[in-house]
Amino acid sequence: MSKSKFGQKFEDGLMVIAEKVDSNKYLGAIKDGFTAFMPFIIVGSFATLFNTLICSTKTGLAAFIPWLVNLKPAFDAINFATLSCMALPIVFLIAMELARKNKIPEYITGVIALASFVIVVPQYVEVIVNEVTGTAAGLPGAAIGAQGLFIGMFLTIIVVEIFSKLMKIEKIKIKMPPSVPGQIATSFNTLIPIMITLLIVSIGGTLFHIATGSYLNQWIYTVVQAPLEAVFQSPVGAIALFMIAQVFWFLGIHGNMVITPIRNPLIASALAANIASAAAGTIPNQPITYGSLVSFIVVGGAGIVISLLFAIFIFSKRDDHRMIAKLGIGPALFGISEPVVYGLPLVLNMTFAIPFILAAGVATGSVLFFTSIGFLPCNIVDVPFGFPIIINAFIGHGWQGVVVQLFILIACTALYAPFVILANKQYAKEQEEIKAQQALEAKENGVQEA
Repeated sequence: MSKSKFGQKFEDGLMVIAEKVDSNKYLGAIKDGFTAFMPFIIVGSFATLFNTLICSTKTGLAAFIPWLVNLKPAFDAINFATLSCMALPIVFLIAMELARKNKIPEYITGVIALASFVIVVPQYVEVIVNEVTGTAAGLPGAAIGAQGLFIGMFLTIIVVEIFSKLMKIEKIKIKMPPSVPGQIATSFNTLIPIMITLLIVSIGGTLFHIATGSYLNQWIYTVVQAPLEAVFQSPVGAIALFMIAQVFWFLGIHGNMVITPIRNPLIASALAANIASAAAGTIPNQPITYGSLVSFIVVGGAGIVISLLFAIFIFSKRDDHRMIAKLGIGPALFGISEPVVYGLPLVLNMTFAIPFILAAGVATGSVLFFTSIGFLPCNIVDVPFGFPIIINAFIGHGWQGVVVQLFILIACTALYAPFVILANKQYAKEQEEIKAQQALEAKENGVQEA
């Protein structure tokens, strides 16, 4: 098999994967659910920042205005409602997205998924009163927070599909006269499917607990989520995932969207773990979060294209590339790469393919390295996408973040530089060929006229 045929088959294979991921209703629902909840995760992380800047007697304004300590419960409440309980709204949102795709009642489906989730997790918490340990009714934080994300996603998919199948069985629906208001009619139509769905979930969860001694959320976290989190935070796993995203970008597909269903649950869990560590007085140890993603791994756009623009300004002799760089530098400062990716273009551009893909690996490896040596602190504040470079790194990681971001930008500029110089040589060669062709055509025209 020739190299060109292999390359074509590889490209076609990736296109098929991207299409399947994009068209898969389950992955799409997970992606859309997390995307909808992302603003709340960012707000929750900023509540932690406000606690530090305002309410802390060591690092905040409370050192000078002691009364500000009284505001701490307000910021703690925001953090709890958005991050410590994140599994609950995410389950609801994913269920609504799936319901929309399956054309069944959305809000009722969301409530069914939420109820099913509560059914399969422990409904008690341990309490200590007068040094005596007991239990009380309640949902443990480990179940409803980041550790409950994967069981929530899996269970939601199963529950929605069961409910969807039952909703197609007309014989089990309670029909109401046309005069009955629509909402009341829907409630009666869904009554028996809801009851059957919750019975299946409840009996299944109880039998699983009897057989294994574990609740479903505990088992899924131990067997699935914890190993995935470990791989995601490792050099091999993180670098591979983000470089795969760049391969899809090279094909003209939004690579970050392809990996979002895998990435978002893990980065949400990582941020929650960092915040919990900080609250417990220990050092956060999860380097790859949404904040580090936007501040370092896609700083200046996917593939660190802002570094390509720097390399073009310094080394390029091509007017067309320099013009694109001038147009693209503004958006790139805010993390928007599309004008360069599709304008230069970088899509299927073999000249820049290597640095465009490797830049994500360089950035990810740098984050992990500087974190491992203790220089770069793991963030507890997720900076929203769209913050300009330098500022996003400073908000999320302090002055150390600025240093690491500048290092990444310089390193990636050096990575792109030889390929910009190569593009100069290619352009010069193309111009020589064009001139030679024009001279040949002029000569032939002269002979014909003579």
